[in-house]
Formats: sequence, C-alpha cells, structure tokens
Amino acid sequence: MLTARRAVLAALALAFAASAQAAGDVEAGRVKANTCMGCHGIPNYNNAYPTYRVPRLGGQHPEYIVAALKEYREGKRPHLTMRAQAASMTDQDIDDIAAYLAKAPAHP
Repeated sequence: MLTARRAVLAALALAFAASAQAAGDVEAGRVKANTCMGCHGIPNYNNAYPTYRVPRLGGQHPEYIVAALKEYREGKRPHLTMRAQAASMTDQDIDDIAAYLAKAPAHP
C-alpha cells in the first residue's frame, strides 16, 4: 500500500515538474505575438464579417490562451482566420505567446 502511494506521489511530482517547465518565454512570446496585435491590440475593434467584437488578450490567463490556440490549431473552434494563424504554431510558440499575453497590459 505504501509503495503504491509513493508511486502516485512520484507521478504527480513528475507531472507538476513537466508543467512548470512547459511555461513559455515572455520575450519570445512578445515577438511571436506581433501578428496577434494586428487585431487583438486595437481597442474596441470589430471584425467586418462576420461582425463581432475582437477580444483584447492582455492579462488573459495563459491556460486559456494555450487551450484556445490549440483548439484553433486542431480545428475544434470555428473561426477560420484564427485557425489559419494557429495552424503553423508549435506547442512552444503557443506557450510563449500565452506567457507574453498573460503579462501584457489589460485594456478596457
């Protein structure tokens, strides 16, 4: 019984260490996110067609950014422009962009 608990704790420790190492590089993310700012960096920007408000991403939780970009990349989210943007992103690119956006200023 004690051995099984140790194995579970060891597995959890490894999983935690792996997730901590997966954090992105803020400076690399700043460079990689330049394209994102073309739409997401404009206050009160609305897309022409279909019409919707483009969300600001500064200060967003990095876990949300990672999940969203991976879903766009995998075709699980419907926005074609975002699918095209995410299609060539590596997991490292996504982690870097998420790390940058989490630190970027949030604007109204």
